Amino acid sequence: MRALILFHRWLGVAFCLLFAMWFASGIVMHFVPFPALTETERAGGLAVLDMTGVVNSPAEAVSAAKIKDATRVRLLRRPDGPVYLVTGSSGMAALRAADLSDAAVHSRELALAIATDFARHRGMDTLHAGVADLAPYDQWTVASGFDSHRPLYRVALNDSAGTELYISSQTGEVVLETTRHQRMWSYLGSVAHWVYPTALRSHPAAWTVLVWWLSLLALIGASAGAMVGTLRIERLGPRLVSPYTGIQAWHHWLGLCCMLFVLPWIFSGWLSMDNGRLFSTGIPTDAERASIAGMGDWQALPRDEIQRLSTGAVEVGWFAFGGQLYRRDRISAGVQRLFHTGSNQPESEFLPPADVDAAARHLTRGCDSAVVVGPGDRYPAAAIMPEAPVFRVVCGADWFDIDGASGALLEKLDPSRRVYRWLYGALHTLDFPVLTARPALRAFVVVLLCSCGFVFSMTGVVIAWRRLLLRFRAPA
Repeated sequence: MRALILFHRWLGVAFCLLFAMWFASGIVMHFVPFPALTETERAGGLAVLDMTGVVNSPAEAVSAAKIKDATRVRLLRRPDGPVYLVTGSSGMAALRAADLSDAAVHSRELALAIATDFARHRGMDTLHAGVADLAPYDQWTVASGFDSHRPLYRVALNDSAGTELYISSQTGEVVLETTRHQRMWSYLGSVAHWVYPTALRSHPAAWTVLVWWLSLLALIGASAGAMVGTLRIERLGPRLVSPYTGIQAWHHWLGLCCMLFVLPWIFSGWLSMDNGRLFSTGIPTDAERASIAGMGDWQALPRDEIQRLSTGAVEVGWFAFGGQLYRRDRISAGVQRLFHTGSNQPESEFLPPADVDAAARHLTRGCDSAVVVGPGDRYPAAAIMPEAPVFRVVCGADWFDIDGASGALLEKLDPSRRVYRWLYGALHTLDFPVLTARPALRAFVVVLLCSCGFVFSMTGVVIAWRRLLLRFRAPA
C-alpha cells in the first residue's frame, strides 16, 4: 500500500496540471472545434464556370497530368482562368484548361486574387486584404492532410472577424478558413488539449510518441489513485469515512465519485493516439479504393463533353466508380446533378443504390445490398456534401461507407474499427446515439462531467503544491 500511495502521489504531482488542462480544454473543444473549411464554405466561395476559356477536354488533362491511376478530375474557375485538378492515389496535378500548362500558384499576387475572389462570393469584406505569409507550417495547418498543398499562402482579410484564408500553392484552392474567434478559443481548446504547439506538431513522429506516453502515464497514475482511494475507505458503524481531512478528503471523495468517468475518459484519450497500434485505422487501402473506382477509360469521354455541362455550375467533377465514368455538376453548395458521362440526362442527384451495389462487387464477393446510413445510426458516417446519402455495404465482417454524392470510399469498418468506435468515440466525446440525438443534453453532460473532473484535478494541484513546498522549502 505504501508503494502504491507513493507511486500515485508523485505521478499526481507530475500530471495534476495536465489533467486540469485536459478537462478545461475539453469543454472549450465541444463548443469551438479546431478550425476547418467545411464543404458548404468551400463550395460557397466558387465562381460560376466560364467555358470560353476551356479549350482542352478532361481526357486531355488526364493525359497531360501523367497520373496513370487518375480516378478524379475537377474543373473550376480561378481569377487567372479555368483549371483542371487531376488526382489519383499516386499524386495530384493542376493544369490550365486553356493550354494544359502548370497551374500551380507561384506568386503572392495570384494567391491574393484567389483569396479575395473566394471571399467576395462568400460576402466577406476584402477591402484591406493582403498576403500575410507563405510557409510550409503554422499552428492551423500542421496536420498531414495539408501536405499535398504545401507551402500555403496565408491571406489576411483584415476584416472585423479577423478572417484568414489559406491558399494551396499546388492547386490554388482555398483549403482553410479561420477567424479570430476560432483561433483564440482553439488555443484554449484544441491546441492545449492535444499538446499541439507548432514546433512540436510539425514533427509528427515526436509529437505522437510524446502524447502517447503522456496519456499512458496519466492513465496509470489515475488507475493507481482509484485503487488507493477504494482501498483507503474505512467503515465507521453504518458510515463510510475517509482517513484524510481537509483538501485531501475532498480529493479522496471526488476521486471516488469521478473515477467512473475519469478512467474511461483518460483511457479513450490514450486510444486517440492509437494510430493502428492496437486497432485498425479505418482508412481503406489503395487497392480497395482502386477496386471501388475501377479503371475508367478517360479517353472514351465524348469529344463534346465540355459542351454538355450544366448552365450555372460552379464546379464540374468527373470520377470513376465501378469501372464507369460519372460527371458531377455542382450548382451550389447543396445542389448537384449527376450524369453518366456522354448523357445529357441526369441520372439523379446522387448515386442510386443499384450503382453502388454494382461497384461494391469489385471489392469482394458476397456483399449485401447497399443501405443508407441513417442519422441515428450507431456507427455514424458524414457525407462530403450536405444532405447527401452515405451508403453502407456489408461484405462479410467488413463494412464499407461510400459517399453518395461523389462515389468516394469514406471508411472501412472492420470488427476492430467497430470496437474502437465505442472505446474511443463514444467514451471520449460521448457521441452515444441517445445523446447525439439530443445536442443540448449532450452538451450539458459534457460540461458537467468535465467540470467535475476539473474541480477534482484542482484539488490534486493544491495537494501537489503543498507537497512540493513541504519537500523543497528551505529550513528556517
